[in-house]
Amino acid sequence: MSQTLSASALLAVPLAPLAGALAAGILGTSFGGNWIGRRLSHSLTILGVLVAFIISAMTLKSVAIDGARFNETLYTWMNVGGLKMEIGFLVDGLTAMMMCVVTFVSLMVHIYTIGYMEEDEGYNRFFAYISLFTFSMLMLVMSNNMLQLFFGWEAVGLVSYLLIGFWFNKPTAIFANMKAFLVNRVGDFGFILGIGLIAAYAGTLNYAEAFAKADELSKLTFPGTGWMLVTVVCICLFIGAMGKSAQFPLHVWLPDSMEGPTPISALIHAATMVTAGIFMVARMSPLFELSDTALSFIMVIGAITALFMGFLGIIQNDIKRVVAYSTLSQLGYMTVALGASAYSVAVFHLMTHAFFKALLFLAAGSVIIGMHHNQDIRWMGGVRKYMPVTWITSLLGTLALIGTPLFAGFYSKDSIIEAVHESHLAGAGFAYFAVLAGVFVTAFYSFRLYFLVFHGKERFDQNPDAHHHGHDDHGHHDAHHEPHESPWVVTVPLILLAIPSVVIGFMTIEPMLYGGFFKDAIFVNLEKHPAMEELKQLFHGPAQMALHGLMAPPFWLALSGSVLAWYMYMVNPALPAAIKRMFMPVFTLLDNKYYFDWFNENVLARGTRLLGTALWKGGDQKLIDGALVNGSWKVVGWVSGVVRRLQSGYIYHYAFGMIVGVFVLMTYFVWLNR
Repeated sequence: MSQTLSASALLAVPLAPLAGALAAGILGTSFGGNWIGRRLSHSLTILGVLVAFIISAMTLKSVAIDGARFNETLYTWMNVGGLKMEIGFLVDGLTAMMMCVVTFVSLMVHIYTIGYMEEDEGYNRFFAYISLFTFSMLMLVMSNNMLQLFFGWEAVGLVSYLLIGFWFNKPTAIFANMKAFLVNRVGDFGFILGIGLIAAYAGTLNYAEAFAKADELSKLTFPGTGWMLVTVVCICLFIGAMGKSAQFPLHVWLPDSMEGPTPISALIHAATMVTAGIFMVARMSPLFELSDTALSFIMVIGAITALFMGFLGIIQNDIKRVVAYSTLSQLGYMTVALGASAYSVAVFHLMTHAFFKALLFLAAGSVIIGMHHNQDIRWMGGVRKYMPVTWITSLLGTLALIGTPLFAGFYSKDSIIEAVHESHLAGAGFAYFAVLAGVFVTAFYSFRLYFLVFHGKERFDQNPDAHHHGHDDHGHHDAHHEPHESPWVVTVPLILLAIPSVVIGFMTIEPMLYGGFFKDAIFVNLEKHPAMEELKQLFHGPAQMALHGLMAPPFWLALSGSVLAWYMYMVNPALPAAIKRMFMPVFTLLDNKYYFDWFNENVLARGTRLLGTALWKGGDQKLIDGALVNGSWKVVGWVSGVVRRLQSGYIYHYAFGMIVGVFVLMTYFVWLNR
C-alpha cells in the first residue's frame, strides 16, 4: 500500500483551475483580444476543475484507504532571520476531504453556469473568476504553513469581491461587494495579529513546528497583562474566522452578497469561502484546545449566530436571501461544535452542508430561471408541476437541511446538538438551547419557502413588478409565461448534488467521527473536553442513530416547524398577516436586521468619515501642511531675513561683529570658571 503522495500530482490540483482561469480571463476577454469564444472558455475552465476533482478523489482514496500522507515544502520564498517563508502542502484526512468538497461543488457550479449565465455579456469573465476562486480555496486548504494559508485567505476574499460585484453597473452589487470587502478586513486584522503572535513567540509559520511548541506557548502570558498568550492568539485567529465565516457581529456582509449571480452564491456560501474559518479553527485545534476561554467565546458567538440569524430567515421574501440566512444559521452550528471541542463534527457538518446548501442555492437559481428571473416567493406558488426535477431536488435538500433522519444533515446536526449537550464549558447551556431552538426555526422558514414556491395557488401572474421592467440584469426579457423546467446543464448538477445530500451522512459518519479519519489532523484533549468520547459511547451505527432520532427532541421540533409552516401558508394563509400586525415591533426589528446595518452605516461609517475629515483638516492641513511644512519654510525665511541684514559688505561691520563675539566668549568662560 502506498504511504506517500506525489508532489507533482498535488501541485496539479490548484494549478489546473488556475490555468483555466488564466485562459478564459485573458484569451476569452477583451483584455487578451477575445481569441477564444464562450464554448472554449467554459470547456477549459470545466476541464481544469474536473482534473482537480479527479486527482482530489484519488488523493482521498489514498488517504482514507492506504493511509497516505504528505507534508513537504515545495518552494522556499525567503528566510527572514530564522523565519521561513515557504509554499508547501499538507495532505491528511481533513485536507483530502476539503479538496474533494471544494472541487466537486465547484465542478457542479461550473456546469450549472453554462445554463444560468448563457445570455450574460460577461460569460467568459465569470468562468475565469469562479476558476480563480477555486484555485484560491485549494491553496488555502492544502497549505502546510500560515503564510500560504493567509495568501489563500486573502485571495478568496479578493475574488469574492469581484464575484459579488460582477454586475458592476448595478449600484446595489457595488455596495454589497464593498461591504463584504470592508467587513472581512476587520476580521482579517485580527487574523493577521494571531499569525503574527505565533510567528513572534513560536518562531515559525509551519503548522507542525508551531503545534510542537504549543505546550511552551501555553505557559506564556501576554506582555503587560495576566492573560494567557494562547488565549489571545486563539481569539485573534477566531476574529478572522468571524469575518470569513460570517459570525455575529461580522455577519452583515453575507446576505447582501446575494446581489451577485446565483452560481457564486452556491460556490461562496456553501462549500468554500464561508467555511474557510471553520476549516482554519479545526486545523488549529492543537492551539485552541489549550484555552477554555477561547472555546467558550467561540461557542457563545456560534450560538447567537445559529439562533438569531435563523429568525431573520422567517421574514425574508427573496428566495436567495432565505437560503442565505439559512447559511448563516448553519455556520453558527458549525462554530458551536468547534467551541465544544467537537472539531470533527464541525467539519462533518461542513461537508454535509456543502452538498445540500449548494443544492438549495442552485435549485433557487433554477426557480429564478423558470420564473423568468422573479425572486420574490410571494409571487410564485404551484411551481411543482412545471419544474418537477427542481421540485424534487429542492425537497431533498430541504429535508437534509432540517435534519430529517437518514438524510445527510441529520447525522451532522444531531451530532452537534449532542456534543454541545455533553460539553461542560461555560456557555454550553445557552448554546444547547440555541441549537435546539434553531431546529424549529430552520424547519419553519425552510418549509415556508418550499410551500410558497412549489405548492398552493399559482401567483406568478400577479407579480406587480413584472410589468415595470423590460429586462433584468441577466439580459433576459421579461416574459409573462408559465414557469418552465431548466435546461439539462442546470438540472444535472441538481441531481448530482441531491445524491450526497441524502446518503453522504449515513456513509461517512462512523469513520469521520468515531474512526481514525481525522486522527492526525485534529487534536482533542479528551480529559478536559470529553464530549466526543461520550458521543462515541452513545453511537451504535448510523441506522440505529436514525431510529433513535425519530424519538429525539430535534426531530419533533423539526416536524413541528414544518407542520406550522404548512398550516400558516397552505391552510390558513391569513394567519401570517394577522401575526405580523399583532407583533409589528418584532417584525420591524427583524425587517431591519436588528439594526446592525443602520448602526454600521450611520454610526461607524459616519463616525469614521467625521474622524477622517477631522484628521484631514486638523492633522493634515493645519498641523502637517500648515505648521510643519509651511511653518518650517516661514521660520527659515524669517531667520534668513534677519541674518541677511547682518551681511552689509563693510569690513568694519565684520570687525565689530568679531570683537562682540570674542567678548561674549570671554564672558562665558569667565562665568564658567568663577
